[in-house]
Amino acid sequence: MKRTLAFGGIAAGLLATAAIATPAHADNPVAADNLANSNFAAKQVAAFWFGEKMANLRNAKPYAVETTVRAKHVSVSNGPEADSKPGVVSSSGYKGSAGRSKNVNLPRTSGKVFFIGADRRPHWCSATAVQSKYRNLVATAGHCVYDTKSNKATLDKWVFVPGYYQGKTPWGIYVGKQAFTHSDFDVFEDGDRDYAFVTVYNGVKVTGSKVTRVGQWIDNTVFETRGEAAKAKKALETKHTAVSGRITQVVDWAHKEKLRTRGAKKVSASVAQIAVNPSTIDGARTTLETQAKKGTSTYSDDTWGTVAERVTKGEFTKGGFGSDENHWNSDDATKQTTYYWYDKDQGYWYKSTFWGVFDVDYKLHGRVIDVRLDDVGRLGDNVGGQGIAYNQRVGTKVFVFGYPSGSHPDGNHAFTGKTLKWSYGKTFAATAPAIKGEELLGIKSSFTGEGALGSAWLYRYSNSKRLGYLNGVTIAVADRDGNRRIDTSLSPYFDGETLAVYKSAANRWSGKIT
Repeated sequence: MKRTLAFGGIAAGLLATAAIATPAHADNPVAADNLANSNFAAKQVAAFWFGEKMANLRNAKPYAVETTVRAKHVSVSNGPEADSKPGVVSSSGYKGSAGRSKNVNLPRTSGKVFFIGADRRPHWCSATAVQSKYRNLVATAGHCVYDTKSNKATLDKWVFVPGYYQGKTPWGIYVGKQAFTHSDFDVFEDGDRDYAFVTVYNGVKVTGSKVTRVGQWIDNTVFETRGEAAKAKKALETKHTAVSGRITQVVDWAHKEKLRTRGAKKVSASVAQIAVNPSTIDGARTTLETQAKKGTSTYSDDTWGTVAERVTKGEFTKGGFGSDENHWNSDDATKQTTYYWYDKDQGYWYKSTFWGVFDVDYKLHGRVIDVRLDDVGRLGDNVGGQGIAYNQRVGTKVFVFGYPSGSHPDGNHAFTGKTLKWSYGKTFAATAPAIKGEELLGIKSSFTGEGALGSAWLYRYSNSKRLGYLNGVTIAVADRDGNRRIDTSLSPYFDGETLAVYKSAANRWSGKIT
């Protein structure tokens, strides 16, 4: 669901407030939440994205929650104030040569983060690997980690794919373990603190998979209630890396023969006609049980009937039946069985319609997928890690690297989101109160908002080393001149409190999942 505010065209992925698992105190602005907190849980996350020929990865959509703020609500400010001396945390290299080019060498650290959004569908943002003690850290926008829309803390099934290119995962998939952000973002939706650092497990790649089809469960078991089937499905999920399937309801129509042996008057005393479908079966059964206890209807586990209705002689004899010939009519399309009967004492024709829920069972259909994964090593060893810059002077030049997608306000679809793009410019100070951004940085950029959220702002980027210092992440884009073309990207200002959040994450070990 999209929310529109104003900024002469700011499109941003800002949502509502998320709960935090680790509360931050006044002297410690850091909040932390677990993502996949066990090796097996991480394997299941990896299998979700690798499984089905990586369909979930390929079909994921850019995180498309946009915010537009009118120009009068945005202004160029005097600039955010540094809370200490400017500084940097050094970057780290990767195995192999960077090479030389007159063009811009794209960083190997940049990639996409994939996750399940509040709509329960796969989405992605941009992100980058950053330097850390255990070479296992990713930086992106805060709302590309925290599900502030549904207020359920972190987004589900979160992974990072460095070097993502047209559906390929050249250095594997890295499952998120723990997320760190500033408490002001978690609690107050503060745009000035819309950034996050995520520790990831070692990367993995698929070496094979075994698929077991589930027809009527593995041992052809059926379940009397949906709850029992769901419990069994959950148990299966704890033993396998992926389960792709659904619970279905099965109605056994063989019991119609039982109705033929019953006298119509015996079952025609039900007081309500109930059309039964999968969503109302339990309610219908409960209703009839209650009526049976009151003596107002008859009821059994395999049948229920309706109030007897008088019909015309013409309806009764339709189909060539005699005027006193009791008969059945079954309609498999509507799942109805109707008994027509003649009351000799009264001289009237009747029918009793049975909405055939006789034996209701539940079965599982789908597939069990066991994905075999191989460890490909630590993130930083494979692609390196950008350094961190904080309390830097406004007006410095930075490169922005990300995967923009979506259209400009005029409908022009300039970016596909399939490949990494870059822009370059000088930062300026800006405010956007509508998204609680009082101390933001802006830069001229044509990146559209979808997909570009989380893009890395790299200060002092070395084209030969493909490394620099992360000095911001895109949280919004804007059309500042009103020509219906995006021309500006926005980021929080990285200061000493940003450094504190980064340091809390940078010293956390994550390890292997396989």
